[in-house]
Amino acid sequence: MQALNRYISDFGPNRSFWASKTRLDETLKLEPLEAFTSFRVSSERAEGVFQSSGGARVKMVKFLKANKAVVMLNGRYAGRKGVIVKSFDDGTRDRPYGHCLVVGISKYPKKVIRKDSAKKTAKKSRVKAFIKLVNYNHIMPTRYTLDVDLKDVVTTDALQSRDKKVTAAKEVKARFEERFKTGKNRWFFSKLRF
Repeated sequence: MQALNRYISDFGPNRSFWASKTRLDETLKLEPLEAFTSFRVSSERAEGVFQSSGGARVKMVKFLKANKAVVMLNGRYAGRKGVIVKSFDDGTRDRPYGHCLVVGISKYPKKVIRKDSAKKTAKKSRVKAFIKLVNYNHIMPTRYTLDVDLKDVVTTDALQSRDKKVTAAKEVKARFEERFKTGKNRWFFSKLRF
């Protein structure tokens, strides 16, 4: 620690960065950079298998699975919550990168109060859904899961034509509204404040 403090005090506007870095390396007796790398990517990177510097093989855990609640980070639905229906870790021919089919809420239900009539309560409990293929970089996984079965309703074929997408979105909307009325998954149906 003293060596680091001495380095920080010696590093001034008159000294070049590289000269100071060399001096720091000598002072702290640092090993080459390769000694500090904890993982070295093996030839089986596509399978998510990594080889540590000790030689042990480590399998990467796939956590972006179906029914995992996510938050959209980019685009029109940024900040909206969604659920992964199907994940494509290795990509496809059209999209050669990790992505997933996400179903989410584009319009959240409003807050219902006790004095609202049944008609007004029904109107405030409406949900609007979206269906989208999203790059893994553009979603943030959460610790929550939503146990709504959407695999039979939403498929990648539903995105091919406008009519199929609209009918699938209506079916998803009905299932989301049904789930909202049961009172489960309160976090998923609350708007994210940001």
